[in-house]
Amino acid sequence: MKTLDNLKLIQGGMGIGVSLGNLAGAVMREDCMGVISFAQPGYKQPDFWTNTLEANKRQFSIEVSRAREISENKGLLGVNIMVAGNDYQKYVNCAVENKVDAIISGAGLPLDLPKFVPSSILIAPIVSSQRAFDLIVKVWQKRYQRTPDFVIVEGPKAGGHLGFDLKQLKEKSTQSLADIVQEVKQSIMKLNVKIPLFAAGGIMTHQDVLDIQAHGADGVQVATRFIVTQECDAHENFKQAILNAKQEDILFVKSPSGFPGRGLRSKFVDAMMTRDHNLSIKRCVDCLKACNPQDTIYCITQALINSVSGYVNQGLVFAGERAFELTQMSSVKEVIDDLLNR
Repeated sequence: MKTLDNLKLIQGGMGIGVSLGNLAGAVMREDCMGVISFAQPGYKQPDFWTNTLEANKRQFSIEVSRAREISENKGLLGVNIMVAGNDYQKYVNCAVENKVDAIISGAGLPLDLPKFVPSSILIAPIVSSQRAFDLIVKVWQKRYQRTPDFVIVEGPKAGGHLGFDLKQLKEKSTQSLADIVQEVKQSIMKLNVKIPLFAAGGIMTHQDVLDIQAHGADGVQVATRFIVTQECDAHENFKQAILNAKQEDILFVKSPSGFPGRGLRSKFVDAMMTRDHNLSIKRCVDCLKACNPQDTIYCITQALINSVSGYVNQGLVFAGERAFELTQMSSVKEVIDDLLNR
């Protein structure tokens, strides 16, 4: 089993298809943790809409091989698997079979994750509160005699699905990332177990890294900055949408997952917010536990596939609160060197 010794940066998992083998491998090559998202990686497979589970598993194995080849046997390979998704256990099993180095799980509480994962693979929850962390640790210790190998604390400035109340997010009354990091760090210290803590959400500069480390983080998880890299797996139009975004273009959206989301304004998002019936679901892959195709506003799988395929005005582009600060394309190496001041 590879260890987390000296690991300072994790690339956040971004679905659908934004962080696959190409991006993850490039991050690994820089001695960091690259992360493949298990949110519908098989969306380009010809049988995706009729045989979704197998298409995703098949493509995931391809992406793992690609990442490892690109990495030159450096870094760590992680996978992000959403608790909120159907077939969660089957995707975890697939990740185990592919011998990834780490499984990261959020968008819900991964209370049974240790049940499916051998000790040879690192496991980590994504939490947005001390309370969530304490509950996960309590359950993991009682049921499985295991504690997290590391933890990712995600604050309110992150992109994609968020573990906060929408009203609090809009009113900016949530706890800050620094405060949550400090509280979770206190819980870790009481456990008397080494659990590295990585802070996520709004990390854009080396100074941000230094600031959050001063509050107790051992490292950071960064996602949005990696979208505008040459190695990112998303379509160029998706990347350009980030580069063109102004501060007022970044807003909260309702997701069929049951969690609020943060992304960019588009014609699709405007139609979704006004409940345009042209967004009615035409086909369903039953991807989310909380989604009922009969009454949901739109299909998030189709919306995310549209955007990552280049049709950004017909889909969702998830991004962090500070995405508007990004104005130019970079390489993965340049982003990591900048963040870690190498």
